[in-house]
Amino acid sequence: MQLRQINLVAIGGGHGLGKVLNTFSELGSNLTGIVATTDNGGSTGKLRQNQDSIAWGDLRNCIAHLSKSQLGTDLLNYRFSQGELDQHCLGNLIFFAMQQLDVSPVGVVEIVRRLLKIDSKLYPMTEEPTDLIAHYAEQLIHGEITIDQQNSMPDKLSLANKVVAPNKVLRAIQNANVILLGPGSFLTSVMPALLVKDIAQALAQTQAKIIFIDNLAAEHGPCHNTSLQDRLNWLANSNPQIKISGVLSGLDTPKVNLDGCIHLQKSLNASDVYYRHDEHKLKHAITELICKLF
Repeated sequence: MQLRQINLVAIGGGHGLGKVLNTFSELGSNLTGIVATTDNGGSTGKLRQNQDSIAWGDLRNCIAHLSKSQLGTDLLNYRFSQGELDQHCLGNLIFFAMQQLDVSPVGVVEIVRRLLKIDSKLYPMTEEPTDLIAHYAEQLIHGEITIDQQNSMPDKLSLANKVVAPNKVLRAIQNANVILLGPGSFLTSVMPALLVKDIAQALAQTQAKIIFIDNLAAEHGPCHNTSLQDRLNWLANSNPQIKISGVLSGLDTPKVNLDGCIHLQKSLNASDVYYRHDEHKLKHAITELICKLF
């Protein structure tokens, strides 16, 4: 299967998903990003403290990665440095204001996509505000910021309330040939979308090949002392109905033992920042893995 013929869906959040979307932006409308919306830190966290809202930060970041306008990217990422708006991103404020004007989150992203001439599709994992909860034996930890401060893996994760995915998210998964999970923070970027019940069901029923992309350096927080095998086992225990067909990791990662899964190890590090993926290497490695899977 040639890359240009693929309907590719990437699920995650933060800079990791933005990197993947930018890597495959040439797929245009055949590329869809499904973005985590549970962040409660930074500019997004400040907005969410005052009003019920989804987390806009990761969506803004992904749009900025795909924008063909450097000015548009700069405006979305512009961060105020003083006064009442200190540390707020202009893009977050714009998206938040549109939502207050009764534009749905999916509608907000569609408007901004058209303005910035972005062909690829982007959707929030849900249009309803919710928070991430980590379950430990003795307590529940609420919110991504606090979860990231823990020293051990939780027993499980959940969302603060039952939310549903936009219909366009479910259709994208149903129509996909390949679905990418990661890279990014395992618990707070990769996992949130999988906690939305209808997304998890769509992933369980999909005929697409699901590929897990590992990070290139150890995470801080709960995942710090976990191996790739540990994280894949945790994912399998949390979502046993989701079948991982392929895993992509750096060269120094031990081979994983996962039934029916192809593990491809490649040199993926960027030359300037070792823990970031080089887009050229990432594209070639994922293309190679896709060819092996089909």
